[in-house]
Amino acid sequence: MTLRIGAEEEFHLVDEVSGRLVPRADTLLAKLPRPGFTRELQQSVVEHNSRVHDSLDGLHADLTAARRRLDEAAALLGLAPVAAGTVPLAPAAAHDITPEPRYLGMADDYRRIADEQLVCSAQIHVDVPDRDTAVRAMCPLSPWLPPLLALSASSPFWLGTDTGYASWRTMLWQRWPTAGPAGCYRDAAEYEAAADALIGSGVITDTGMLYQDVRPSAHQDTLELRICDACPRAETVVLIAGLFRALVHDALDRLARGAAPRCDGHHEWLRAAAWRAARSGLEGPLVDPLTRRPAPAADVLRRMLLRLVPALEAHGDVATVRALLDEALLTGSAAHRLRRTAEREDLRAGTRMLAAETRGDRPPTPAYGPGPGRRPATPPGTARIHTPTGPGGPA
Repeated sequence: MTLRIGAEEEFHLVDEVSGRLVPRADTLLAKLPRPGFTRELQQSVVEHNSRVHDSLDGLHADLTAARRRLDEAAALLGLAPVAAGTVPLAPAAAHDITPEPRYLGMADDYRRIADEQLVCSAQIHVDVPDRDTAVRAMCPLSPWLPPLLALSASSPFWLGTDTGYASWRTMLWQRWPTAGPAGCYRDAAEYEAAADALIGSGVITDTGMLYQDVRPSAHQDTLELRICDACPRAETVVLIAGLFRALVHDALDRLARGAAPRCDGHHEWLRAAAWRAARSGLEGPLVDPLTRRPAPAADVLRRMLLRLVPALEAHGDVATVRALLDEALLTGSAAHRLRRTAEREDLRAGTRMLAAETRGDRPPTPAYGPGPGRRPATPPGTARIHTPTGPGGPA
């Protein structure tokens, strides 16, 4: 059975010249097709929801087309969209909350956490048979999510300074009361009882505020990955989607065979592993999900790929995911590329680099410095996404 996939991507809106955040989401959305594009908590962010896809190729084409539409509409306003966990030149706090009752209520309840919600993420949805299965799959999946965070890490700067982290968005995000590891539940009823208890406590107002690293969708039979930074390159989103689909497939298979590992109840190491991924990205150690010991990021990810080969084969994704992972490990995290550009030039140049990668421009050399001015987007297409055939059709 093919597990279908979809993605939600959030984009910062920055001034083309200064690189600073601009609260003009509603003005931009008026120029974009709905419902594919939508608002977020802050007026400096817009979100795109992809269609549902059987293949990684289909997802890639959808994401790159949406990014081109977004960039073209933004350019008419002197803006550029940036897919990254944070942008280098964010203000200390924003008060540009989207004027909807839910968002205004969140701003009033959470104050500075909401004011500083100047972050963007990439979220992946994968089909599951039913809600009970989705809830049971979260536990065996969870140890493998920090390596996906490391792949996405794109937010080393905050308030104009280098934080020393590859994903400072993760540090900001973990301040929300429900963020972090999902925990383990026997079935959907137990999970929903826990959610009802949180709502009853008054700490959150609805299930949309369950911000765990992975969660069952409230409205459809999918598992939703929420741990990742927004990614400048659409190919990184596709890589993460391919790996997450394989993780879901593998977890469902192990549950069906009664082979899923027993949860030992010690979830504190999962939060520690996410911290390590946020600190290191691809340029330092990760916590190996099997040994719970530090290991080079490349080793952890390559062992993860090897473990998931049967699940990747089920969707014809092996060659695509292997090629995209090789490229990601060769070029380094977006956080690393951003730092290199900022060191060579400045933070505005780093923001231009992020904007260029978001719209699909690719530099001619491994230096990944920003090119001069706005160039026509060059979508990677099949030059980047391979299309081997196999079970489930093209990869």
